[in-house]
Amino acid sequence: MKILHTADWHLGKRLDRFSRLEEQVQVMDEIVQIADAQKVDLIIVAGDLFDNFNPSVEAVELFYKTLKRLSLNGKRPVVAISGNHDSPNLIDAPDPLARECGIILIGHPKAKVTPFELENFKISNSAEGLIELHLKEISFPVRIMHTPYANEIRLKEYFGENKEEELNKILAESWKKLAEEFCDENGVNILCAHLYMNKRGAELLEEPEGEKPIKIGAADLIYSDIIPDQIQYTALGHLHSFQNIGTKEKPVVYSSSPLCYSFSEAGQTKYINIIEAEPGKEVSYERIALKTGKPLVRKVFDSVEKTVSWLLENPDMLIELTMESDTFLKAEDRKRIYQSHQGIIHLIPKVKNQDFSESQPHEINLNQDIQTLFKDYFRSKNAGQEANEELMNLFNEILNSQS
Repeated sequence: MKILHTADWHLGKRLDRFSRLEEQVQVMDEIVQIADAQKVDLIIVAGDLFDNFNPSVEAVELFYKTLKRLSLNGKRPVVAISGNHDSPNLIDAPDPLARECGIILIGHPKAKVTPFELENFKISNSAEGLIELHLKEISFPVRIMHTPYANEIRLKEYFGENKEEELNKILAESWKKLAEEFCDENGVNILCAHLYMNKRGAELLEEPEGEKPIKIGAADLIYSDIIPDQIQYTALGHLHSFQNIGTKEKPVVYSSSPLCYSFSEAGQTKYINIIEAEPGKEVSYERIALKTGKPLVRKVFDSVEKTVSWLLENPDMLIELTMESDTFLKAEDRKRIYQSHQGIIHLIPKVKNQDFSESQPHEINLNQDIQTLFKDYFRSKNAGQEANEELMNLFNEILNSQS
């Protein structure tokens, strides 16, 4: 059978003041097209379906429409779990209607999904944290152990008070029990989870910049070696770059987000993963690059002319722009830069002054006039940069308005 693994959609996500919804509409369409072209049998979405607990009407509409298209109006099962950005109750809410469309939504850890049957597939077995699916055209079942994200309160509710010490142990025991009871070699066995998981002894993986962190110290760090041996493939969500932290024989894969969502992801290629699996054998997988979405770019310039020229030549991207200069960036220069491009997210001025050091001892004469004091203050806070005439005029205007 073929399984499509995707995660971290973050529908409704903004980059500063810029909406990404138009790009998300396009990339959701691309994922649907890949699923259909590859003739996949099952879709797994491993959490962070939305970007916040209260997504916009547009984000919710895009989510439901995408899942319905992925499910081929109930002919193909879609399993989606909640992540740390999602409200579990919001994810669970449409379950009765979603099931009619072949969509299985799982908001809470240890959830027991109500079995149901449609024309092309059915849930043949269900337990806390596991479903077994039988597809009409496939002779063997697929078992999916599911572990949505759980916050501090839910972790204690589900896994006990000493979660810092016990989380790996409790998860290992829970997964092992399910695997031993349900996951024999007569079916395909998958784990789907939204967790911060790492290989034991390996360098810690970086969580996405600007995202709600899961890992607080080592308290919420889950090790990949607790995954039961019966599991053939682990579909993870949370980290936004594609990576297999397992082995070739037993992949443990972060499929990546569908778009670059922060400048720490600038230049990354985004993927969905297509898994081919059958009972009792190693899976194979192929990651397919997503082509939709504006690239995120970090650029550094030392002249306004070079900046404007490059911006005009590269209109269709989102940019974090650092301007190195000897003096304070003038208002007309800032205006000219912004007018040359619609996708400047951040404009960061950086003064080239090698002689100034914050550690240099300096004494401020409080008997100076207010303008001189302001110049000293500005210089101390801006790495030796001098306040120019334009800034001093503005400061004087403020002073005069107070008198």
